[in-house]
Amino acid sequence: MQWEIVIGLEVHTQLSTNTKIFSGASTAFGAEPNTQADAVSIALPGVLPVLNKGAVERAIRFGLATGAHIANRSVFARKNYFYPDLPKGYQISQFDLPVVGQGALTIQVEPLSGNAKPYEKTVRITRAHLEEDAGKSLHGDFHGMTGIDLNRAGTPLLEIVSEPDMCSAAEAVAYAKALHTLVRWIGICDGNMQEGSFRCDVNVSVRKPGQPLGTRREIKNLNSFKFMQQAIDYEVQWQIDTIENGGKVQQATVLFNPDTGETRAMRSKEDAHDYRYFPDPDLLPLEISNDWIEQVRGTLPELPQAKQARYVNDLGLSTYDASVLTSSREMADFFEAALGDASEQAKICANWIIGEVSAQLNRDGLDMTQCPITAQQLGGMLTRIADGTISNSGAKEVFRTMWAEGGSADAIIEAKGLKQVSDSGAIEALVDEIISANAEKVAEYRSGKDKLFGFFVGLAMKASKGKANPAQLNDILKKKLEG
Repeated sequence: MQWEIVIGLEVHTQLSTNTKIFSGASTAFGAEPNTQADAVSIALPGVLPVLNKGAVERAIRFGLATGAHIANRSVFARKNYFYPDLPKGYQISQFDLPVVGQGALTIQVEPLSGNAKPYEKTVRITRAHLEEDAGKSLHGDFHGMTGIDLNRAGTPLLEIVSEPDMCSAAEAVAYAKALHTLVRWIGICDGNMQEGSFRCDVNVSVRKPGQPLGTRREIKNLNSFKFMQQAIDYEVQWQIDTIENGGKVQQATVLFNPDTGETRAMRSKEDAHDYRYFPDPDLLPLEISNDWIEQVRGTLPELPQAKQARYVNDLGLSTYDASVLTSSREMADFFEAALGDASEQAKICANWIIGEVSAQLNRDGLDMTQCPITAQQLGGMLTRIADGTISNSGAKEVFRTMWAEGGSADAIIEAKGLKQVSDSGAIEALVDEIISANAEKVAEYRSGKDKLFGFFVGLAMKASKGKANPAQLNDILKKKLEG
C-alpha cells in the first residue's frame, strides 16, 4: 500500500536582542537560575509589558527576506494554558493578526538515500509571529523534585509556521537548514541549537494518495537536524504500521528519544480554541509604518539565494560549490575577501575553502569565525599558485605552515625555499641530463610505451627537489622525448 507523507514545521527562533521582549531583563545565556527573572517576565501584580522595538525590527527583517507580507497593524494576544514554568498562566503571543504574513523559502533538497538527484523546492510560510518564551523545567538532582528556572521567561521568539508542503524527512531537514542559515545570515538569531535558540516542532501525518489529510502528531522541541530526520522516519513508520494494523492515529504531542530512536506521546494535542486566545489588554496594537519597513529593507544584506545565483552566473561556479559557500554568511564573506578582484581564481578559491580549509576546521573542531588564517592570507597564497610561484604541493606546505604558525605566503615561500623553477633553460638542461642518462627507457617510450612518461616526470621532479614548474616540465619533456 502506498502512503503520502505530509509535514509542516513550526520553528521557534530566539531573537538576538540583548533584553527580553517586554522588559529590560537580560537574555544572556548561562546565568545562574532565576537571576534574570524580573518582575515583568513573571507577571508580578501591577507590572506592565513594554514592547522591545529591536524584536519587531528583526521580525520585519525576516518577513522581507522571505518575500512575506508585513502587517501594518498586528495584535498581541494571551494564549492561556497551565505549565509549571509559565507563572502567569498565559503566554503573550500573536494569533489572528501576526506581524508577518505569507511568504516562501526556496530550498535545495539532498535525498537521504538512493540514487535520486538533488532538486529545488519552494516551501510556503504561513505566518511568523512574535511571542515570549516560557521558563525551563530542570529535571535534575533536586531530591526527587523538578526545579524551575525562569531566566528564559520573556525571551523574544519569532515563531515561523510553514504550510504542510514537505513530503519527506529530507525535505523537512533541508527546509530547517535553509531557515537556520537565513536567520543567522540576516542577523536576527545566533542559531545556537544546543542553547535552544533554534527549536523545531514537526507536524507529521500520512494518507493514501488523493485522500484528505490524515491526523497529525506534533514532535516537539527538536534541536538537531540529525534527530529531526530520525524522529520523522520513526514517526512515519509508526503511523503507517498503526493504520495498517487496524488502529487509529490520535492527535497528540510527542517527544523524540534519541537514545531509543523512538517517539512517545506526551499529551493530547490542543487546538487553537483550547488556548482561549484573546487580545492582551496591556498591549496596544503594533503599528508598523511603510517608512519603517523600507528603512529595514535598506539594511538587509545580499541574501543567500541571490548570492548563489551570482556565484554561478558571474563567477562560473557550480551550483554545488555556490550552495556550500553560501551555507553560512561567514563562509561567503571569507570566500569573497580571499578572492578579492581576482574573479578568474573563483574556482580554485572555492576548492581551497570547501576542501582544505573546511577539512582543517573540522579536524580542529573550529567554525569559520575561528579560522586561524585570514582570508587575505589565503588570497595571497592563491595568487602565488596562479602566477606559478609555487606548485600545488608547495601550496599545501604553505597552507600547513600558515595554519600552524601564521605569516604571509610570500614569507613562508621564501623561508622554506618553495619557489618553483620556471626558468625554461634550467628545466631544459635538467631534462637533457635525464634523457641522456636513461637512453634505454627513452627508446622504449619512443617505441610506444607511453606510460613511461610518468617515470621521466618523477625523475625530473626528484632532480629538481620538487621545484620544477609542472606545466613547463611536462611540456618540455614531451617535446624532448618525441623530438
